[in-house]
Amino acid sequence: MAIMITDECINCGACEPECPNNAIYEGGAEWKYSDGTGLSGDITLLNGDAANADSDQEPVDMDVYFIVTDKCTECVGFHDEPQCAAVCPVDCCVDDPDHEETEDQLLAKKEFMHL
Repeated sequence: MAIMITDECINCGACEPECPNNAIYEGGAEWKYSDGTGLSGDITLLNGDAANADSDQEPVDMDVYFIVTDKCTECVGFHDEPQCAAVCPVDCCVDDPDHEETEDQLLAKKEFMHL
């Protein structure tokens, strides 16, 4: 499953540079599928939705750091554990029960983003 940041986040920013997919953003920040990935131009996401990788997307949270579910691979294929959770001083990077994915799905997402 993807990782989420709870509202206990203290906005320290320790998690953001650790993400190999550039899936973590500061609260209120717009984001792009192309940020830190090999994606560009018009793309079809793994769920079948169409998007433009270079277009700004709305922030997921306005107040605290957030993780873009479509970009989170739980660091599968990069590290043995999610790096955001490993460095979080308040343990607010947790499994997102609304976005459960198998290891194969997470690896497919990694391959999709990092051509």
